[in-house]
Amino acid sequence: MNMSTSKPADWLVPGLLLILCVVPAAAGVARLVMLGEGGPLTPDNARFFAAPWPVALHIVSAIFYSVIGAFQFAPALRRRRPGWHRASGRMLVPTGLVAALSGIWMTLFYPHVEGDSVQVYWVRLLVGWGMVAALLLGFAAIRRREISRHRAWMMRAYALGMGAGTQVVLGGPLLIAFGSTSEFVRTLYMAGGWGLNLAIAEWLIHRGAAARPLAVDNRGVI
Repeated sequence: MNMSTSKPADWLVPGLLLILCVVPAAAGVARLVMLGEGGPLTPDNARFFAAPWPVALHIVSAIFYSVIGAFQFAPALRRRRPGWHRASGRMLVPTGLVAALSGIWMTLFYPHVEGDSVQVYWVRLLVGWGMVAALLLGFAAIRRREISRHRAWMMRAYALGMGAGTQVVLGGPLLIAFGSTSEFVRTLYMAGGWGLNLAIAEWLIHRGAAARPLAVDNRGVI
């Protein structure tokens, strides 16, 4: 693919989204390495060693979903490879579902994490099921060739799936400055990460700003 005629602006949004993925992806890979090496075992990670498959599935699927999903926002790629969106969508929907459903499983069945409030517990479940619903509604919309609805639902799903990156941006400076935060503050930046992403997605949807980067090819079916 010849990228020489691409405009720098075409890659701005994908680039920013990939940057947003870096810290959660690195933390996820570190956790997979830890599980593979068998330790060290601590009170904070004992739940992962007791049931490693849900967290492993969640990490792998979430990294794939966030990275590949970022390139859905690249107009140059869409212009030069019009079939790429459909092909990648066939992978993004199932991996997004795995990421969301594994996250729901961990919320329901892993022991409670110290510092997580009851509010965070319910927000995690709401976000998980919301992402599942958005992916399924987006898939159903494109099967009916309802491109605008497909675009909107897939943007909402991606926004929810990228919550961890925004939580790092919101909570990271506090953790660096103070070493830890109160349960109330943690609740604010955890919920705020998902809420901010969803608010931005809704703003883009209603302004029609995402119509070009997320339009499907003229066959219109994933």
